[in-house]
Amino acid sequence: MKKPLDCPELNADTWNSGDSLHIVNISRRTFLKDLALTGFVLAAGFPALIRADETAMPSEKEKYGADAMPHGWVDNPLVFVAIAGDGTVTIICHRSEMGQGVRTSLPMVVADELEANWLHVRVEQAPGDERRYGNQDTDGSRSMRHFFMPMRRVGAAARTMLESAAAAQWQVPIEEVHAEQHQILHTATGRTLGYGELAEAAAKLPVPARESLRLKNPADFRYIGKGSLRIYDGQDIVTGLAQYGIDTRLKDMLYAVVARPPVFGGKVLSYDTKDALKVPGVVKVIELPSSPPPADFNPLGGIAVIARNTWAAIQGRKALKIEWDKGPHGNYDSVAYKAELEAAARKPGKVVRNDGDIDAALQGAVKRVAAEYYAPHLAQAPMEPPAATAHIVNGVCEIWTCTQAPQVSRERVAKWLKLPEDKVTVHVTLLGGGFGRKSKPDYVIEAALLSQAMNGRPVKLTWTREDDLHHSYFHTVSVERLEAGLDTQGKPVAWLHRTVAPTISSTFAPDSKHQMPTELGMGVINVPFAIANLRIENPEAEAHTRIGWFRSVSNIPHAFAIQSFVAELAAASGRDPKDFLLDLIGSPRHIDPRTLGDTWNQGESPEIYPVDTGRLRRVIEAVSREANWGRVLPNGRGLGLAAHYSFVTYVAVVVEVTVDEHGKLSIPRIDIAVDCGPQVNPERIRSQLEGACIMGVSLTTLGEISFKEGVVMQDNFHTYQLTRMDDAPREIRIHLLPTTGFDIPLGGVGEPGLPPIAPALCNAIFAATGQRIRQLPIRDQLRKD
Repeated sequence: MKKPLDCPELNADTWNSGDSLHIVNISRRTFLKDLALTGFVLAAGFPALIRADETAMPSEKEKYGADAMPHGWVDNPLVFVAIAGDGTVTIICHRSEMGQGVRTSLPMVVADELEANWLHVRVEQAPGDERRYGNQDTDGSRSMRHFFMPMRRVGAAARTMLESAAAAQWQVPIEEVHAEQHQILHTATGRTLGYGELAEAAAKLPVPARESLRLKNPADFRYIGKGSLRIYDGQDIVTGLAQYGIDTRLKDMLYAVVARPPVFGGKVLSYDTKDALKVPGVVKVIELPSSPPPADFNPLGGIAVIARNTWAAIQGRKALKIEWDKGPHGNYDSVAYKAELEAAARKPGKVVRNDGDIDAALQGAVKRVAAEYYAPHLAQAPMEPPAATAHIVNGVCEIWTCTQAPQVSRERVAKWLKLPEDKVTVHVTLLGGGFGRKSKPDYVIEAALLSQAMNGRPVKLTWTREDDLHHSYFHTVSVERLEAGLDTQGKPVAWLHRTVAPTISSTFAPDSKHQMPTELGMGVINVPFAIANLRIENPEAEAHTRIGWFRSVSNIPHAFAIQSFVAELAAASGRDPKDFLLDLIGSPRHIDPRTLGDTWNQGESPEIYPVDTGRLRRVIEAVSREANWGRVLPNGRGLGLAAHYSFVTYVAVVVEVTVDEHGKLSIPRIDIAVDCGPQVNPERIRSQLEGACIMGVSLTTLGEISFKEGVVMQDNFHTYQLTRMDDAPREIRIHLLPTTGFDIPLGGVGEPGLPPIAPALCNAIFAATGQRIRQLPIRDQLRKD
């Protein structure tokens, strides 16, 4: 690592020189001790918990909204920023990095307001501690939109303290000094002091009041909105130096794998360890207690094999002889369950929105159109499967793990070990993907229980790919039935949508058979169509496996069904799909989501985040223009359009496909237009949207988890296939719609790009071949004439 320069020598023109940067994985205790010896530590103190809705200034609430998480956030610079005597600025990142760039983007916001030179910034990952850092659940595409303003204030507060210290040293009014690229300047005399020189004095000053902070004018941003900074630890990632959860190594560490019940809700009846203990390297076999449904975040139970290396543990597990009780879900069968969902969708269900008189409108329609759409279970299947290492010494437990929810992991480990929460530390590593799977700490609890069983010796638990696919918290399966009535001009006068899917709430509460408001608010109940007669129904569906969060959650099946059906209606009325969709959305207007029956509104204020049909129209028009919608294409080639609003962001997609005479599908190009409000890190936005396109293609064409006799049928990537390079889109064009500065609220980015891909792709197949796709995945459905 390069030794940081003294601040007076910093060159303000070198902030984006492209020099490599490194993240240092050290303990928090060592980090604080070292910085205390070299200078000023802005990392002491234990801030009070602050609720955003209690403290946000009106002007900010009008522009940016508030965190909808249950415990609010901590907004204190003494937790997030440290400055050493040599001028090195260390910024704490309290959200988990899994490829979305948060370990660059959030510190970048702090650095910009602090006027720190990025070459002299270090980033440290926060352990799980909600009281200290606020909400750390990295999900819901909300890290930036909920913490953009808090992180700006962190940087501004630290900058103000440095400016105050310089003004006091020079005995000049603070108005005469200002920060500029890692030093404080006295305007009148040209004198400068580096941040390291001021650190000790600044540490003794009171933290400025929140309402007194002077934030930068966005026109003066150096990093925010520029998209010119490298990923902070990108070089370590591509050169293999980065540390993921699966990479943890401790002295005298043991390794473990677990044989879990093959059917959810099952348990061990009997087992024989004799052959397993004969495997060289196997140390011990331990039974983990089963957890009856509902699943919550509890381990599934089973038989753990502890060994001196992971390979020996896996071989020992293979040698186990276990007799299982399959439990209540031993007859779960995907084919039979699909028929159950279809039957439920064809009968009236719980009415969750009812506008006008749908029955009369359908009866009076000139033409009626109906269709059903099926989307199967999906597994998150991150490249790095779940992994955790636990070490217990003298009643204190340390965990190293790839988790999206470090504070939940801490709380649940403490509960299972019967320890006070302050006796558990969760160190967050890089995540090799997450997609919602690593929000559930069942695997972290398993590691802690195994360390406890081994008298506190460190134990690293690894899930194999087969474990990951068999025992995930799966994305829900669904059947969506839509009916519409058209008038003489082909305009919809009636819209009926029945959405049937096991709910995530079944994971936490027994007998949950209806989708939650959060799930219904993902494109169904809040559909913004200008149709007078509209009814949404939600028939019952019973869950037979663990249902959990998945990237974009229920937006995936809802967008697939709705946007596919819109294209079907356009064809039935003989109109262009784009024009039909725009007419269906209607004129630009702001809709209070509560008038649509959406009380959740994606966790945001309905006043700050109304449904804006003008923005939805804007992305549709933009992507159509960029993709040259309407151009004449040869036989076997077609364009498909879809749009969706999710995570308070507006996205539209045009997919171009070719289908040859053998039914071989290829994708020459995808255009995706996005209005996510202000763009803090455009390079990362583009990257996440490109990833969403690839993932969307993969789920649409190949992705499926199926069950037979309660057991998952997919074992690894040969059966749960992902899109390979030769089948990926040849070209992905990202179109970020500009905003006028930071005058509108931020939207989410990580998830909104995914939902429109499936319907746009299927609509393109229809345009190319005349064949409708109503069931995912597409695999093997294309005709081979």
